[in-house]
Amino acid sequence: MTTNLPMKFSHLPKSLPLDDAIRIELVEGVPIFRASSLVQGRIEALLTKQKKSALTSESIYFI
Repeated sequence: MTTNLPMKFSHLPKSLPLDDAIRIELVEGVPIFRASSLVQGRIEALLTKQKKSALTSESIYFI
């Protein structure tokens, strides 16, 4: 049986986005993507809205 293990890095490439929305960290050589609290809140709000009714392009941008 074959197991697909994640690639391990010694450093992050400079071309990866490192803005206020997400943070990319290396943990034991594996890149971990962490969303800011603002992005996490937005995802939670959209998930809540999706439970009530189907999301549309308008509901995604206007909550």
